[in-house]
Amino acid sequence: MTALSADERAYTERVRRHAAQRLVALAEAGEPGRVNRDLLQEMGRLGLLRDLFGGNPDQPPTDAAAMRLCLLRESLASVSTEAETALALQGLGSYPILQSGKPQTVDRWIPGVVAGTTVAAFALTEPDAGSDAAALALRAEPDDHGWRLSGEKLWISNAPDADVYTVFARTIPGAGARGVSAFAVAGDAEGLSGQPLDLLAPHAIGRLQFDGVRVGPDDVLGTVDAGFKVAMRTLDLFRPSVGAFAVGMAQAALDVTLEHVKTRSVYGGPLADQQAVAHKLADLATRLQAARLLVYSAARTYDGGAARDEITRSAAMAKLYATEAAQEIVDQAVQLHGAVALERGHLLEHLYRDVRAPRIYEGASEVQRTIIARQLLKEGNRS
Repeated sequence: MTALSADERAYTERVRRHAAQRLVALAEAGEPGRVNRDLLQEMGRLGLLRDLFGGNPDQPPTDAAAMRLCLLRESLASVSTEAETALALQGLGSYPILQSGKPQTVDRWIPGVVAGTTVAAFALTEPDAGSDAAALALRAEPDDHGWRLSGEKLWISNAPDADVYTVFARTIPGAGARGVSAFAVAGDAEGLSGQPLDLLAPHAIGRLQFDGVRVGPDDVLGTVDAGFKVAMRTLDLFRPSVGAFAVGMAQAALDVTLEHVKTRSVYGGPLADQQAVAHKLADLATRLQAARLLVYSAARTYDGGAARDEITRSAAMAKLYATEAAQEIVDQAVQLHGAVALERGHLLEHLYRDVRAPRIYEGASEVQRTIIARQLLKEGNRS
């Protein structure tokens, strides 16, 4: 845990202890692919959902919010990926409301999110608008003093079971990123329906249909036609923590592999005595440490109030490197275990399925490379 203060180390130990003692059993008891409300409410009781907001849900995160979020996600992921995912989705879905919602909107939704009794979701992706968020087609058409939402969202985490969705819709046709607005939409709104989807690594995710769903002025997050900024501010905070999630999974994979190679006997001695194995472990540990430090650096860049371009670039680097590294680490951990790691129920079988998605969501690895290159070229033009 290089570069952490004593308080930060104590915090990670407390989160891991809570996860092992009080969250793992609840996570395992949940229905695969659906929201686990018992798990969320226990995280609320433990104060972990409050920590999503830097410990203060009454105002946007400020003091070390990104670092706290990364430590929280890394620590949970090293013990229970289900608990980590449930917590992260609460934060992603609710942060735009806290960040940009009107006081009455914040009061309506955030206390329940912190308690774990209100399930939040972030509804950005559409069938033809994933990484290209500016291509959103969900329509927000004027209606009296509000709008009617019509269209479809796809691959939405916590759908169709969420109580509130942060929804991004097009208010100016053909205007790209400049014509998108963000809205807080109740999960039981008239005209809103959805279906769950079944993924390789099952977590709550689904499709949403909007059939003239009405939203009013109080539901607008930020300002009309400026919803893309709401989305990007949210992703700048959460992208490094996706890297932290990946680091937590990679650490769990490396830990179980170290135990395995010390006890597995081959050719009359421990597997760890094979130089090829020892060198592979050294490479994996080095990649893991590099990923962790990139994540921590991005979080401290955000918390330090750096320029927006620097925050965006650091977040993209952290997410890109950590998620790609975690995929490699888990894959090689499976290789070092052999067939036993592919048995249903083995930790590595579980991690092997879970580690794939972070390279896609919140901007695929290719998108992160584009962001990094764009920032580099902008800096070059200024020099």
